[in-house]
Amino acid sequence: MAKDLPDGHPPYFHIDPEQALADLGPATDTGGFAAIAEACARGRADLASRGMNEAGRKTLRLFSTWEITRYLIPVAQAHFRRVLKQNPNLPQGRSETEGGAKWFTLDEVLRLRAHFAEGGSKAKEYRPYRPEGLPAKLVAVANFKGGVGKTSTAAHLAMSAALDGYKVLVLDLDSQGSMTSIFGGQVEDEWSTVFPLLARHYGRHLRAENQRRLDRNEAPIPLDETLSDALDVKAQDLIQPTHWPNIDLIGAQLNLYWAEFQIPVWRMQARSWKLWDALTDSLEADGVLEAYDIVFIDTPPALGYLTINGLAAADILLVPLGASFLEFDSTGRFFDMLHSTFSSIEEGENMAARALGREELAFEWDAVRAVVTRYDGGQQAELAALMQAYLGQTLSPHRQDFTALIGQAGEQVSGIYEADYRDFNRETYARGRQTFDETYAAFKRLLLGVWRREEHQADGQLL
Repeated sequence: MAKDLPDGHPPYFHIDPEQALADLGPATDTGGFAAIAEACARGRADLASRGMNEAGRKTLRLFSTWEITRYLIPVAQAHFRRVLKQNPNLPQGRSETEGGAKWFTLDEVLRLRAHFAEGGSKAKEYRPYRPEGLPAKLVAVANFKGGVGKTSTAAHLAMSAALDGYKVLVLDLDSQGSMTSIFGGQVEDEWSTVFPLLARHYGRHLRAENQRRLDRNEAPIPLDETLSDALDVKAQDLIQPTHWPNIDLIGAQLNLYWAEFQIPVWRMQARSWKLWDALTDSLEADGVLEAYDIVFIDTPPALGYLTINGLAAADILLVPLGASFLEFDSTGRFFDMLHSTFSSIEEGENMAARALGREELAFEWDAVRAVVTRYDGGQQAELAALMQAYLGQTLSPHRQDFTALIGQAGEQVSGIYEADYRDFNRETYARGRQTFDETYAAFKRLLLGVWRREEHQADGQLL
């Protein structure tokens, strides 16, 4: 930190131009950006390699009996040990020392949870609530202001849901690929991202449009090599497993940003293509919404075409923001832009729908919530209360505190649920994860409410 000079003047006084020139270094040309990017890539690879195994893949830590019985399976430790002893076919865990605590993989925990769910008390929640016959819920986490904890919130919610027993798909729409790094994804180019699903949707539309053109004796629009190749791609070709046994990933990397330039070209070629349906239709067509319980969508920090696809696909929208004037102001503008964008789409589509006597388009989200992140109660309580007063139910009453555990997890390119509590102590760990447990509890209350409403609607109990 710069300090005042000995004469009491601020440090921006008495700067010698010759010394400033000596410290300046050479000018930077275009190639200099490549050198800087390469240095960042080396550093990123070094940081990301922490926690990887010899094969260069991320691994998930083990979970102790104490942690399992406190956070994952609602049974007493003594009963847990007794059940293991009575059922030697169940995972027995491993001890690092003779007679020491038993540790289990998450996959083993999921098997143990299934055993307790089959034969345990019906009064306890061994498995999370999940209605039969309803598709997965898609959850978009979005805000066009960077640094609000968007990716961190989405990642921790995905991990929380996985620990709770849900099968989760994480869909990274941000070409920066931060979510992909957290989950150890390997993405070579845009053909391993969501891009070919969007291209396939357009290609299928163009193929149908060309048939209509031929019927009218008009020249068809040729399908280029990109579209032809995309027609053969399915979501299952893009989904990759992660080091979490019940979290899968469709990753992202820098080339995905190309979609922001390609999509408007397609839209100009075929104005009747409903680009905002591309992601939803593709996931539904490939059975993804039947294979998973929850799909978390991490969007770019901008309201571009990828974000529009993610938001249009979402059933639940979460908008993280800090308790500061600038973030509150920016988030208000974000909601204003959402209104302008989606009302413009509705207006354009419905003019034609009314003329043709078709059903009109109306976007709808089951729930929209703003979530305060990186909260400091000692400094931000008054502003947070003011925000709550203005936003009401739209602002989740839970505020996600910033703790030292969060900072350390960020340094290790991981989530706090991946941190081993032995690196702290039990009390510090419990306090550190509590804020994310509460964030997940608030989200789960939304999720269950949405599913329950749909069950009532199916039964004709709710208009």
